[in-house]
Amino acid sequence: MHDLRMVPPALVAWGAAAWLVTAGSRIGVVVAVIAVTAGAGLTRWRPRRGLVWVLTAVCLAAVAASTAWRLATVEHSPLAELAVQRRLVTLDLEVRRDARTFTHHGHESVVVEVLVRRAVSRDVDLDTRDHATAFLDGGAGDLVVGRRFTATGRLAPSEASDEAAVIDIVSRGPADRATWWWEASEHVREGVRQAVTPVGDEPEALVPALVDGDDGRVSDKVEEDFRRAGLTHLMAVSGTNLTIVLAVVMGVGRAAGVRRRGLWMLAAVSIIAFVLLARPDPSVVRAAAMGAVGVAALGFGARGGVRALAWAVVGLLFLDPWLSRSAGFILSVTATGGILLLAPPLARRLERWMPRWCALAIAVPIAAQLVCTPAIAALSGEVSLVAVVANLLAAPAVAPATVAGLVGGLLALVSLPLGHLAGIAAGACASWILTVGHRAAALDAAALEWRSPWQWLLVLVPVATAAIVAVSSRPVLFIGLSAGLLVAVWRPPETGWPPDGWVMVACDVGQGDATVLPAGDGSAVVVDAGPDPTAVDRCLDRLDIDRVRLMVFTHAHADHVDGWPGVLGGRTVDQVAVGPTGGPAAAAIPRHVTAPGESFTIGDVTAEVVWPVATGPVRASGGEGSAANDASVVLAVRVRGVRLMLSGDIEPDAQQGILREDRDLAADVLKMPHHGSARQSEAFFEAVGARLVTISAGEDNDYGHPAGAALALMRAQGMRWWRTDTDGDIAIVERDGRLLVVTRG
Repeated sequence: MHDLRMVPPALVAWGAAAWLVTAGSRIGVVVAVIAVTAGAGLTRWRPRRGLVWVLTAVCLAAVAASTAWRLATVEHSPLAELAVQRRLVTLDLEVRRDARTFTHHGHESVVVEVLVRRAVSRDVDLDTRDHATAFLDGGAGDLVVGRRFTATGRLAPSEASDEAAVIDIVSRGPADRATWWWEASEHVREGVRQAVTPVGDEPEALVPALVDGDDGRVSDKVEEDFRRAGLTHLMAVSGTNLTIVLAVVMGVGRAAGVRRRGLWMLAAVSIIAFVLLARPDPSVVRAAAMGAVGVAALGFGARGGVRALAWAVVGLLFLDPWLSRSAGFILSVTATGGILLLAPPLARRLERWMPRWCALAIAVPIAAQLVCTPAIAALSGEVSLVAVVANLLAAPAVAPATVAGLVGGLLALVSLPLGHLAGIAAGACASWILTVGHRAAALDAAALEWRSPWQWLLVLVPVATAAIVAVSSRPVLFIGLSAGLLVAVWRPPETGWPPDGWVMVACDVGQGDATVLPAGDGSAVVVDAGPDPTAVDRCLDRLDIDRVRLMVFTHAHADHVDGWPGVLGGRTVDQVAVGPTGGPAAAAIPRHVTAPGESFTIGDVTAEVVWPVATGPVRASGGEGSAANDASVVLAVRVRGVRLMLSGDIEPDAQQGILREDRDLAADVLKMPHHGSARQSEAFFEAVGARLVTISAGEDNDYGHPAGAALALMRAQGMRWWRTDTDGDIAIVERDGRLLVVTRG
């Protein structure tokens, strides 16, 4: 028990840090003072038996004081005051994390986290060391960790409590070279990238991610498949990466005659080199700590590893309290704890009927997956059912791919052909990992959607864990249940989705729109793509859509266009149609700007453009409406005799404009305008006269969609409605002349 007494202090410190980073510096000071006072009192009251309570008070006081100090630094920063004033300033910046490219509204931009060293405005000249996030257009290949550059940009307040400002960079100069150690690490990273150039695109992108966390070129398809297969951790820098590197380095050291103290020094140098190579991000520092915990567990056993883990948690939270809310930190700590506490007893029971190496290979991924399940469900809304098997199959290739990739990067600095030899070996191992990820993700029941509160899993997982441990010593029962689960994942029971006769599906993509119309033979017309590529990709996968005959973007708001990469993932897109506000595109895909009155027929889908009537944005007479919303493409659609009105985000001005066009707007189904906002025209709803309404809105969204006024309007019109935030995907089905609604909630 003595080895576990640091666990309660670590958990208290963790919970306190997660709360205090959002509570303000004054609350942090109060908590620190209370903890110090309580610790002093406990020392006098129960000096020996109260050791756990004293440790808890000390850890809480340390984390609270660190959080308060950091928050106060940001709250009283002169740069934060300039950000409130939205000043245009000239800045001396140092890159804290490598720049990353992202797509917003179909336009590529760059985001980079920086350290502001100096800020100069018309009447201010500040020397500072505040953190900020900068956004800019143009190339960012030279913006790597440690390099400095000057820029002119406009400041704005940051929503993150650990940053003083957000910077919209207008112009910048070239980046200067960093200190030698950062430049050396960048040369090795570039060497890894060069070493794998002879292999295919996917292995070429994956190997750098395995070696040093450089996942910038990993495709959305690979990311999604690895997430479903439970292999995402391989693409992030984790304790596994460091453990592999340490094992190789220490093995070489022993072979070279290095002994005890020399090995510890060699391990310390390796950890420092690893952090430099993978960048000193919080996730990397966390990975280094978890790797050190693994080394401690090897030297002192599982109990010693738990104690090291608890101290590592407290130390990391003292250095960076914001780690407490980091998904990577949560998953890494819980997985490490599960491996240390659950894997040994599970392995001992499995050892009764299988070799030790096999028992450990099975027990470790089971323990990690079980303990991480509640956190994974809370973060992604899914629970992977193939993660254990996928990790078992991929594990033999991870270490060779990592080591060969690193060796290739080092050799490439001397001789690129030699680097290619190691890179090809790394690529072959990475290809196996990719095959496992793709095949596992392709299984119909690879992941189980979890729509219930994730807290239920805090009860269900311990029950499942107890059951697994209980049957693990009975080979027939354990093998039988495992085989049954594998068969169920491989050939799951028929789910009835998509339902026979479906004519429209409103995809559950969160706070956004994505509508699918069947065009026959696995093809579809898709209207809007939602805000999240993963969500729309899943919806189309569930509908077995592998070809998009026409992609329509009603308007260029992010909640309708940012999911575009998910539509492209693994599918053919024949053509894109946009309205006057535009939308994203791809170089090889024809693009068409819609015109009022034009119509098209694609398979079973016939549609007419009924709005907008002009080629430019609509002028909102009321002053409250959005011109972009009112310029949405509105389609009157017919699918196998069922009339659908797809209304984009139009508001009352546009709705009244459509009425003035004196068209026949009657429809059986209405796609609710603007996610069910309160701003609707009663006359428009009367003209459409739909019996069924689909509402696409995100769960617990900040806009209050659908609004009570919109629901009251539909109720008064005798309309029945279904909502993606409560019902999931919504299918409109035609059977024997009757319209039905089938949901996948």
